[in-house]
Amino acid sequence: MRSKSFQNTILGLGAISVLALTGCFTAPYMKKEAATRIASPAWLIERKIDTGLYNLTSFERMHERGEDANIYIEGDGTVWTQDKTRSMNPTPMNPVALHMAAHDKAENVAYLARPCQYSDMTAPETPCPESTWLEGRYSNQVITSMSTAIDEIKLRYDIEQVNLIGYGGGGAIAAILAATRDDVASLRTVAGNLDHEAFTHMHGLQPFTESLNPVDYAAKLKYIPQHHYIGGQDEVIKPAIMHSYLQAVGPTNCVAHTFIQEAEHEAGWVEKWPSLLQDLPTCEGPVQEFTFTPSEPAFMERPRPSKP
Repeated sequence: MRSKSFQNTILGLGAISVLALTGCFTAPYMKKEAATRIASPAWLIERKIDTGLYNLTSFERMHERGEDANIYIEGDGTVWTQDKTRSMNPTPMNPVALHMAAHDKAENVAYLARPCQYSDMTAPETPCPESTWLEGRYSNQVITSMSTAIDEIKLRYDIEQVNLIGYGGGGAIAAILAATRDDVASLRTVAGNLDHEAFTHMHGLQPFTESLNPVDYAAKLKYIPQHHYIGGQDEVIKPAIMHSYLQAVGPTNCVAHTFIQEAEHEAGWVEKWPSLLQDLPTCEGPVQEFTFTPSEPAFMERPRPSKP
């Protein structure tokens, strides 16, 4: 029987921390303070970007004008609470993408939170209907808002091209942006939801009826250098979701994927990210065709060590 914590992770595609068990840590200002503590040592400076649809929160460190920038996109965040009710604030308890950005030593790094994360959602000038982080989490409005933010960052810092890096549901956003923009040098996803129809079907969830689906953009993504990482212990984004995307892409030499056996949906990525960053996406090498059979072991299950 699945535990409540597992169900919460499935439903939220985001961070449910043990800190969430105490009310004081779920306050929005505490989440904001936690984000600042992650960003400040890496000289990532907070800024608000008005996209016309949402005011997005960014953390930026830009040192080289005219060069490319690594842009990180956060996951879906806290979509459901511990008692399985809809969250009133999708700000993540554990912003994995922000942790990853803080470990990136590139000259130009920016982190984008998703709409309604780190925002005062009670203010009339920042409307955030629940659909923004539920069935419409990858909607056309959300994609447009994120794309507008990237345009603003590029203009402000004279950026030529961007390398998109998405965690969890941010991987879906990054993939759709890569397919719909002409300035994306590379795409990387970590535990990315690259086919939300397969995801909701697999976990028995209501479909994301208002959302665009990365797998539908496979033909446009086929020739963009990209690398996708999946955790061998991830009970949320399972290999079949990535397999669906890879089969839709078809034969190509621009797509690579790697299983990190000991990684879970959240745990195990941040400490490995500096080394994974060195493996740059490329379109070099022979064309590969991705084929999978039901009996093929997608990854090796390793027993988790018992707690002391």
